[in-house]
Amino acid sequence: MTLTTRFAPSPTGPLHLGHAYSALLAHDLAKAAGGKFLLRIEDIDQSRARPKWEAQIYEDLAWLGIDWPHPVMRQSDRMAAYRGALDDLWARGLVYACTCNRRDIATATSAPQEGAEPVYGPDGLIYPGTCRDAGHAKASGALRLDMRKALASLGNRALNFTENGHGPNAETGAITFSPDQLIATVGDVVLARRDMGTSYHLSVVLDDAAQGITLVPRGADLFEATYIHVVLQALLDLPTPHYHHHRLIRDDGGKRLAKRDDARAIALYRENGMTPGDIRYMVGL
Repeated sequence: MTLTTRFAPSPTGPLHLGHAYSALLAHDLAKAAGGKFLLRIEDIDQSRARPKWEAQIYEDLAWLGIDWPHPVMRQSDRMAAYRGALDDLWARGLVYACTCNRRDIATATSAPQEGAEPVYGPDGLIYPGTCRDAGHAKASGALRLDMRKALASLGNRALNFTENGHGPNAETGAITFSPDQLIATVGDVVLARRDMGTSYHLSVVLDDAAQGITLVPRGADLFEATYIHVVLQALLDLPTPHYHHHRLIRDDGGKRLAKRDDARAIALYRENGMTPGDIRYMVGL
């Protein structure tokens, strides 16, 4: 099997040093194994995606010495695939419509009768299940995965993945987790936002399978999201790739870089006369 990696940025702002590290790592891993490196544009958030940022992604990556096959997969071209998966899960009774907003969820999880501190998962506050049995029409709100039903439908299927890098607590190798752990620490995650028609979790799982990705390099902040992705892969009968979660590039104060950190944008380093080799040195490659 050919090792195939990918880099999947969103065209919502300039690439910074953290993106450079992730892209270069994915490219280097593929080339070292005689494999393939693919680029994907994650533009499902059309309210923030801009053509100028997509164009700059191509320019920055090419300047870094990264090459990739064409055409590039763009998520906005794959809405039919996402709808098909959602229709399948809906027909099996594994997703439900949710009309709650963030304030509703915060209020429900902070109610005195809950008797415990709110629990946070990969997507923030764990959903308390307000709409789980409400029977809302499919088009009335966001679509959430009924985690308990989803796991029950998988029977005794093992839930695991192989970590080639390291999670935030140095997790590596064979990573296993239980249904009880998912119900308690992940909960009913959103698979389709009302204004988007899909979600990061659903799209990334379908796209990785469609591109034949065998190794997913990405930041350690997404380690816990992998639990969700493994469940979706099992539900949709898709292969589970290996994962390589890597350290995050941080600023001088130890804060993770964000797209608003224009001072560390790749384009600015280019303008200031730095070389791709300088960038590699700065990110430790």
